[in-house]
Amino acid sequence: QVQVVESGGGLVQAGGSLRLSCAASGRIFSIKTMGWWRQASGKQRDLVATITSDDSKNYAESVKGRFTISRDNTKNTVYLQMNSLKPEDTAHYYCNVDAKSTWFANREDYWGQGTQVTVSS
Repeated sequence: QVQVVESGGGLVQAGGSLRLSCAASGRIFSIKTMGWWRQASGKQRDLVATITSDDSKNYAESVKGRFTISRDNTKNTVYLQMNSLKPEDTAHYYCNVDAKSTWFANREDYWGQGTQVTVSS
């Protein structure tokens, strides 16, 4: 099994910065895509950013130019640097990992428990 653990959330004033981290561990053969999603209270979970194993990145329009996703393949870790935070960025942020546990296994999506980000105005 693959475990996913996020960290780095917290309370910050508008205009401030936070850095989220997400580490995948356990039985991992390979990881293709790692990403961040967020879910505000009463709303659906939305994509924030993804990064593939060959460093291809994708961002939601609402965070382009403010957030930066990166990963360390040696540590199976993905980061989300969030700058110029806005109150509308307030949400529970979840890490998603698209991984294979063995060479012959199918790819599966693994999710962490999430970390709360609250931006005050």
